Amino acid sequence: MSSGAVSVSELKANLSRYLREVRRGGEIHVTDRGTPVARLVPPARTDDAHLSRLITAGVLRAGHGNAAAVLDEPPLEIPTSLTAALDTEREDRA
Repeated sequence: MSSGAVSVSELKANLSRYLREVRRGGEIHVTDRGTPVARLVPPARTDDAHLSRLITAGVLRAGHGNAAAVLDEPPLEIPTSLTAALDTEREDRA
């Protein structure tokens, strides 16, 4: 996640790129002639529905208060390879 400042003209010219950055958790500060005018941030999650979906999908494990016990559990099974994830990431940049 990153944070950066961009001018209005730069934001307009590369809007998709900056929205992708915000979607990934980044924060964009928009300036107009050097003066801050806006801040783009991801929407706040106000409920636990998102976390519940991630737990149900197997992306997250629910905590149980004993962080050391996690080391005894088998690793998560991820349904994609690292190579496929990198290829997808690189396609987003093109």
